[in-house]
Amino acid sequence: MTKSWKKTMEQSVGAQQLHRGLGKRHIQLIAIGGAIGTGLFMGTGKTISVSGTSIIFTYLLVGFFAFMVMRAMGEILLSNLAYRSFVDFVADYLGEKASYFMGWTYWMSWIVTCIADVVICGGYIQYWYPDISLWLTALFILGSMFLCNFFSVQIFGETEFWFAMIKVLAIIALIIVSVGMVIVGWTSPNGVTASIRHLTESEVFLPYGVLGFLAGFQIAIFSFTGIELIGMVAAETKEPKKVLPKAINSIPIRVIIFYVLSMVCIIAVTSWPYISPSVSSFVTLFALAGLPAAAAVINFVALTSAMSSANSGLYACTRMLYSLSTEKLAHSKFGMLSIQSSVPTFSLIFSVLCMVSGIFLLFIIPDVMKLFTIVSTVAAIMVIYNWCMILFAYLVYREKRPDLHKVSIYKMPVGIPMTYITLIFFAFTVVIMILDYDTRIALYGSAIWFFILEIFWWKRKSKNLRL
Repeated sequence: MTKSWKKTMEQSVGAQQLHRGLGKRHIQLIAIGGAIGTGLFMGTGKTISVSGTSIIFTYLLVGFFAFMVMRAMGEILLSNLAYRSFVDFVADYLGEKASYFMGWTYWMSWIVTCIADVVICGGYIQYWYPDISLWLTALFILGSMFLCNFFSVQIFGETEFWFAMIKVLAIIALIIVSVGMVIVGWTSPNGVTASIRHLTESEVFLPYGVLGFLAGFQIAIFSFTGIELIGMVAAETKEPKKVLPKAINSIPIRVIIFYVLSMVCIIAVTSWPYISPSVSSFVTLFALAGLPAAAAVINFVALTSAMSSANSGLYACTRMLYSLSTEKLAHSKFGMLSIQSSVPTFSLIFSVLCMVSGIFLLFIIPDVMKLFTIVSTVAAIMVIYNWCMILFAYLVYREKRPDLHKVSIYKMPVGIPMTYITLIFFAFTVVIMILDYDTRIALYGSAIWFFILEIFWWKRKSKNLRL
């Protein structure tokens, strides 16, 4: 341990502590819920429309490297159970400034993600009530998520458990129904026959060339936003040495089942030319199949998926502010826990207020899909930054603590070489965001955030020097 991080941990001894109230089933479903985000239900339409069937390889690639990040994170977290989250080991191995930048960036990434989620929730509600105000529905959803997180971590865990269960059952049902449609050769009212041949049509693999293939990476990364949440719940997890490895190891299976098979089913039943970039492809699938009632059910599932992501995001925001406060990198009030439920109440309220201010972006950009693209890109860039910080911390961990790596029961596969390969891949994904206008705007906007962080960091250091 570095001296500064050890000192911080010693200062927190005797202070209020988070309650380990999340059991095995909570962690498993939170991990699954993190891998099934708004990007899957809302973003697949746009990615398939520009990438064609090559999107399947996009999700496999992004899923593989995201899994490598989680393996690196898991090894370090389990090397020292005093780490409450990945921000703690970043502070230990990369220093206080790195922890400051990562912690606040992770918090902001979830603020941005939650804004995208609640806006999309409003879009789903408009499926039934076209004339309802988007920002009013967004405020209602955000208020509901506030209540889920306010009382105790057990209530959050139970809520997220059932949200994730709904998503899992819905996707499994979609896969089963789609397979049945393909087997019987179901023909929709517009004359499209469900067939596996839709996947093998040469003109559909790269309909817009290599640029179309690359355009799918941004939403794919956003779709996986939240899988690192299992590294945030470490301080509130019972038996982390047993639970965390199982949750992380199940990521490849989830990627194949929930993403790859879903994409295969959507394209096989719907056919690429009929996939709309502005509507959930899950809803489109059943609507084109002449099953409007089923489409309404899937719309409800997509709504709960977005609510689940917002729920998890609000949890992550409050715990991150709590962690930053205990490390003296945020105001001391963010480290205050409610007496009865051990929830960082002040952090929760502050995060909600920031999200409310972001919702009013709807007045500036009323187009839901355009706003979703820009906001989700900002979130994806920040997620890439945080994942890379985990990987950099892993490299330093391997250099400084070979003894811990040697005795580790959960080693990252291929270790250091794979870490460098993963870092190169993420650098590549950032570069290709320059190619699209909307993602390019978000990329430039993200640079402003890091500039602001640099200013506040130097102000903080100058204040400490004067003291």
